[in-house]
Amino acid sequence: MAQKVAEQVVDMLIDAGVKRIYAVAGDSLNEVNDAVRRNKNIEWIHVRHEETGAFAAGAEAQITGELACCAGSSGPGHVHLINGIYDAQRSNAPVIAIASTISTREFGTQYFQETDTIRLFDDCSYYNQVATTSYQLPKMMQSAIQTAISRKGVSVIGLPGDLTAQKAIDIDSSIKYYPAHPVITPQIQKIKRVASLLNKATKVTIFCGIGAQSAHDEVVELSQMLNAPVTYTFKGKMGIQYNNPNEVGMTGLLGLPSGYYSIQEAEILLLLGTDFPYSPFMPENNYIIQVDIRANRIGRRAKVDMGIVGDTKETLKILNPLIQPKKDDKFLKRHLKLYETVRKNLHTYVMDKGAENKIHPEYVMHLINQEADNDAIFTVDTGMTCVWGARYLQSTGKRQLLGSFNHGSMANAMPQAIGAALAAPNRQIVALCGDGGLSMLLGDLETIVQYKLPIKIIVFNNRALGMVKLEMEVAGLPDNQTDMLNPDFELIAQAMGMPGYTVHHPDDVLPILESAMKTDGPVLVNIMTDPNALAMPPKIEFDQMLGFAQSMYKLILNGRTKDVMETINSNIRHWKEAL
Repeated sequence: MAQKVAEQVVDMLIDAGVKRIYAVAGDSLNEVNDAVRRNKNIEWIHVRHEETGAFAAGAEAQITGELACCAGSSGPGHVHLINGIYDAQRSNAPVIAIASTISTREFGTQYFQETDTIRLFDDCSYYNQVATTSYQLPKMMQSAIQTAISRKGVSVIGLPGDLTAQKAIDIDSSIKYYPAHPVITPQIQKIKRVASLLNKATKVTIFCGIGAQSAHDEVVELSQMLNAPVTYTFKGKMGIQYNNPNEVGMTGLLGLPSGYYSIQEAEILLLLGTDFPYSPFMPENNYIIQVDIRANRIGRRAKVDMGIVGDTKETLKILNPLIQPKKDDKFLKRHLKLYETVRKNLHTYVMDKGAENKIHPEYVMHLINQEADNDAIFTVDTGMTCVWGARYLQSTGKRQLLGSFNHGSMANAMPQAIGAALAAPNRQIVALCGDGGLSMLLGDLETIVQYKLPIKIIVFNNRALGMVKLEMEVAGLPDNQTDMLNPDFELIAQAMGMPGYTVHHPDDVLPILESAMKTDGPVLVNIMTDPNALAMPPKIEFDQMLGFAQSMYKLILNGRTKDVMETINSNIRHWKEAL
């Protein structure tokens, strides 16, 4: 029998390394679904919501570095992909999304479930086309695959349901993909100029992003020759922090004072592989050198004095031999001493476990870090869970961390854990969920059970949209509509078919976490954390303190004195640090 277009699509995906398609079955996808069923080299992962599928595909691509695939049926099905697709695009994850559509004969008639996929996906993809003939389809698929892999982002193929049933035909161009791993190094004269500047400076700080994670050893070597503190982004932490004697912690909104001040006080700030988006945390009067493999990123976050286009590892291989080791280490020692003080302060929060139904989240994250495997993969929800993860999860050189770090979506941790578990079946997967985030895509707990994925789901249940609440308070607004009326997550987990536990008392956190980590299959641990726990930024501005005081005053005026007193009592340990 002649091959159908749907079978051709599946074969091309397999040839490109795709192992599975995350999707919800739907009529316009039926031919593709059946082609997957009859092919033993690919799997259909039946998620409960297409957004989950897109997040899972993005996570798989980030873990493996290879192409991953998700699909959505016509209209609402592929519309549901959008949020996860945006996240994959912003995370440089090679993902191909199949957006099946209505029959071609109904195009342009406002038919049932008709959408314009070109307009819909244009802002969150590098390649985005709709095939309408069996000749176009393989050409477009090849371009989509090649683009996603080479540019490290999203490609979208609009695939009409009637086209998938048509006979596949041979075309006059290739249907294979060609892996591209170019080595990009700067001009030697530019590297010599950088070396000259670094050799003359007495205060150098190195700031690393995820683009520097493969250059760990070269970064450490350079920092030791320059006696330079090393700070990093949340995305870069797992690749840079470990076995790094000069690291001084993170900077940024989730970071630490030691990281922040090491950047502010440097003569030269060397940015390596980072597209750090928070300009207010960048210095204004330093000499800044930025190294990035993508030229379009140079200078868009800070007042960069010299831009170097190149791979971080390859650039440092050339730069490091040109550096003259420094003897003066006063700048480095000052910031290492501050970092030690900051770490001691962080540990004091761990020692204070909290109270019944007000367990301190710092203590919980410290224990998760302690109990998790040396090569665990963590997924972390956007919000307060991100704050505690940034400060208490430690790098080992083998751990990985996924989150919605650029797109900033809620509800990402559990879906990303699904993709991570399927991509790395022999590693421990820990999903660090906020109660607000988990509630959004709660149905996909059943996907975890259905595919027997041994994910450890830890819920930081503070009964609130904690980050939004804090943002309102810092802006001088009393929090409003941020409280969460949650279901019993323990009972929901059990109803879904996995063990579930609720932790009310601080002394029960460790034994239940120990048991959960040893459980063979999936497990959910619902921890009742303190809803009033605050996260202190690395540098506190007067306006922030004023805004917070104003919000507390407004709460009192609105009869919420009890809430104010609970906030004060929960965070009295922070006041010394703030002052």
